[in-house]
Amino acid sequence: MIKRIIKFFDKLEDKTRGKLSHYPIIYAFLGGVGVVLFWRGVWHLADDINLGNIISIIIGTVLLLITGVFVSAFIGSRLIISGLIGEKKLSEKAEEEIETEETQLKNLQSTLERVEKKISDLEAGVGNH
Repeated sequence: MIKRIIKFFDKLEDKTRGKLSHYPIIYAFLGGVGVVLFWRGVWHLADDINLGNIISIIIGTVLLLITGVFVSAFIGSRLIISGLIGEKKLSEKAEEEIETEETQLKNLQSTLERVEKKISDLEAGVGNH
């Protein structure tokens, strides 16, 4: 029974994401409303069961540590990776460095598009035989 419910919501999510991805502003708005309402409910539940400040911090920290979300929730993996490889912060990078990175990204995107086209052409050629 639970597997059916999970499967239903999984398929519903796929369809919804597919449709909303064409309307990013509406997608962002709905996502934002959902997040705010979710946390409002958590906040009110904590108030209703008289969860104290210190207990809230302890329970929240333990949950975040156990699930592995603690670090990514507060600083994100990109920040950790940039620190590990000694990369400068965006605010410290010279304009030239940023433009160079943008050019590199555009070149990678172009290469990826060519590879995708070649794969598509190959698939079309295989389908004709």
